[in-house]
Amino acid sequence: MTDGQGTSGAILVVGGGISGLTAALEAAEVGKDVFLIDQNPYLGGRVAQLNHYFPKMCPPSCGLEINFKRIKNNRRIRTYTMATVASVSGSPGNYEVVVDVAPRYVNSNCTACGECTAACPDEVENSFNFGMNTRKAAYLPHEMAFPRRYVIEKDALSAEGAEAVKNACKYDAVDLNMQPQQVTLSVGAIVWATGWTPYDPEKIENLRFGQSPAIVTNMMIERMAAPSGPTGGKIVVPGSNKEPQSVAFVQCAGSRDENHLEYCSYICCTATIKQMGYVRERYPDAHMYVFYIDMRTPGKYEQLRDVYLTDEKATFIKGKVADIELADEGVTVIAENALTGEKIHQTVDLVVLATGMQPSLYEGGAPAGLSLDDNGFVLSAYDQGIIGAGCAKKAADVVTSAQSSTAAALKAIQISGR
Repeated sequence: MTDGQGTSGAILVVGGGISGLTAALEAAEVGKDVFLIDQNPYLGGRVAQLNHYFPKMCPPSCGLEINFKRIKNNRRIRTYTMATVASVSGSPGNYEVVVDVAPRYVNSNCTACGECTAACPDEVENSFNFGMNTRKAAYLPHEMAFPRRYVIEKDALSAEGAEAVKNACKYDAVDLNMQPQQVTLSVGAIVWATGWTPYDPEKIENLRFGQSPAIVTNMMIERMAAPSGPTGGKIVVPGSNKEPQSVAFVQCAGSRDENHLEYCSYICCTATIKQMGYVRERYPDAHMYVFYIDMRTPGKYEQLRDVYLTDEKATFIKGKVADIELADEGVTVIAENALTGEKIHQTVDLVVLATGMQPSLYEGGAPAGLSLDDNGFVLSAYDQGIIGAGCAKKAADVVTSAQSSTAAALKAIQISGR
């Protein structure tokens, strides 16, 4: 089905993470009509997966909930989830954008009662928790999902499961015959806020990710530390639930490497310092080791780093990890200390890989009318009404992403008003 929508000077924001939410709200609150789309079944992006984020070290709920309320109360913003850009045509001030909307198999009658999940017998890997647990094929994406509507992964449903979820819904919200839709939007400018994805650690062969449950990524630690995560806030070795008494943090896992990501991902060092705090809070006597090339904690984050530089049970080793050896008990991190020349063999219970930030558009490539640099970041074409924002434009923290998105919204407002 094709549905032509839009008004003169409307703005399309592609991506519903913290950057997209910021850009959409900034534009709508000065009177612009805004279309906000995201490929996920929820808004909130990567921030929704964090336990705490900078600079206030607060949970994502304290930043996302108020934005969700503002989105809900602003009639100038229309949202589409499970939506991707199919094509872009036209010129600045007069773009026609075709958007594909995948079926959710749950309609607007949904009250988020959860009966479909309770009845569903089929389980799949939970991608929101990076595969550390499973979820039902009928599910709420996460505890503060917006829109607060369930989703059904139809391909994962058995015949028995399909019958069970349909019968469980008292509100006739389950529609397994729902079809893909195509929506045509008329807009004056487009803000690309498509965010980032963790670099695939399996590509870094010497770090052995996937070969031992004791080797995890920094985003997996975020999900474990979150009260709503797969372990209920406990940091453990996945699978065994072993409480680690020694943890190694491996910096620049894929970053600053011509074979992987050639750039610095900017926030990884600070994120590791934050995650050392998670470990110390839960395990006061745990030993922590940080293997780094350079510790980059700009501005006020230097103070956060200093707390752990004086921690008697925290050791910082300047040296890139060459290998990780697997054993029945724990894993051994091998590196050369660049300051002393000493070769380090450190056995620990848990290894955390600080994987870099890769722009989400890198793997799929640029949609029509959009240009990317060699690393997959959006190249803004202001004269064309195409504007990058947040981590789609460069690796950044939440504060910098929000500032970037405000600037992008202002530029989009100028262009769409021509």
